[in-house]
Amino acid sequence: MKPISPFAVKLLAGLVAVMLATSGSFAAESAAADSHAVQAGGIEWRKDNNLDAAFALAKSSNKPLFLYWGAVWCPPCNQVKATIFNRQEFIEKSRHFIPVYLDGDSPSAQKFAAQFKVRGYPTMILLKPDGTEITRLPGEVDSGRYLQVLTLALNTSTSVNETYKQAIAGSKNIKAEDWRLLADYSWDDPDQKLVVAKEVPATLLHLADICPPGGTATRLYLKGLFALATAEPAPAISIDKVQALSKLSKALADPKLARDNLDLVAGGAAELTAYLTSEKSPQRTKLISVWSHALLKLSDDATISKADRLSAVIAQIALAKLNGPVISAALQKDVKKRVGAIDQATTDAYERQSVVHAAAQALGSADLLDDSDVMLKAELQRSHSPYYFMSMLGGNAKKRGDKAAALSWYAQAYDASKGPATRLQWGANYVGNLVDLAPSDDARIERTVTGIFTELSKTENAFYERNRASLDKMGKKLISWNKDGQHQAVFQKVHAQLDGICAKLPANDPQKASCQAVLTKS
Repeated sequence: MKPISPFAVKLLAGLVAVMLATSGSFAAESAAADSHAVQAGGIEWRKDNNLDAAFALAKSSNKPLFLYWGAVWCPPCNQVKATIFNRQEFIEKSRHFIPVYLDGDSPSAQKFAAQFKVRGYPTMILLKPDGTEITRLPGEVDSGRYLQVLTLALNTSTSVNETYKQAIAGSKNIKAEDWRLLADYSWDDPDQKLVVAKEVPATLLHLADICPPGGTATRLYLKGLFALATAEPAPAISIDKVQALSKLSKALADPKLARDNLDLVAGGAAELTAYLTSEKSPQRTKLISVWSHALLKLSDDATISKADRLSAVIAQIALAKLNGPVISAALQKDVKKRVGAIDQATTDAYERQSVVHAAAQALGSADLLDDSDVMLKAELQRSHSPYYFMSMLGGNAKKRGDKAAALSWYAQAYDASKGPATRLQWGANYVGNLVDLAPSDDARIERTVTGIFTELSKTENAFYERNRASLDKMGKKLISWNKDGQHQAVFQKVHAQLDGICAKLPANDPQKASCQAVLTKS
């Protein structure tokens, strides 16, 4: 799970919780949840089921519309709430746009998500009043960089799409600010609209070549390298790896460049090292040394958010494991020390949702599963979305090979989850683990799938975007589970139940085809 949000409060009550600027913290449920729009900390968040009115207001006021797509359980969403949305600078900038919060569990949210091509939580888009995208803002960067990008986006007259077309056409009139927006665009968003996914690596590397030299060109180049290293299937692109190693090492050795690109430095360490160097080669040893030094500085940098500092710790562990599956006792001790200090320093409930996720992941990655469990179990009592951490406990048990404990946690997580899209995602995850860990338990699998489909039959717009992705994932698992017909009786029962749901959808409803495809082998 990309990592990615759920607590059971009404939509706009959650918005009140998100944006109390005066205290820097978040409020509880409010009766204002049913109003047309909510004032919180001076920010008027529009209800997500009234997008037409929001765009009408944007047009009449000649302001762009800021669309935030998220869910209350997802760690990155909570990171955004805790480090960006509550900042006075963001609140002041909100006077210049119409802010809309689209929660993935709210009515019609998944249908709106299909319209605006948003799937991963969080996605933030700045749009013109006519619905044209200005840019997709990067949710993974730190708050300072985010606010700089937002300022540029609010002040530009050119959309990122227009800038991209001009750059590819060879225009020499692109401003530095627009190049910056191009470099900070959410290129890793699978629904980004600039180029098809398979063209992203080559596009970024080409843009880096034609961009004026400097920090922006370096960011484009680093993004291109990471996209190339992680693309599946691997694209047929040939690069000079010696040159790439040299440029990468220089960027890592520059404290300012490393800090400016902390999302890439912490996010792509192991993958990019494995792509550019051979196992146990001198080049790999040298790159790991340079990269680890940069990560150590980032994890010590108090100006960086706690979750981002932990991401640097996780990257250090991943680099260490390139030399073998077992890491040193010294590194384990250091991980425990850093995680403990950050855990103790984190008191805000929303920030904890992000920090505890990263902290437990760091401990688990360092083979400290017991310590990870202790932290996750302690958080169950205070988290607004404990089912997220129950799933992580299931993952830890699965790593240990304790199938019964893993399935118990996955079942608890599904039972505790709230919201139609969230419950579908958690239910699909539970079914997938049932198939993996208890494939002969036909009765349990049938009972779980039947329950999911029963809830699905009562859900409006159930076959759009994330819902569709969750169903497709579950459907592939069930088809594979029954590939030899050994579970045909159960498969036929749940297939018949789904057919009944599909039959009730109008013939011209685009959801009908999605519904019918769930349990049909392509």
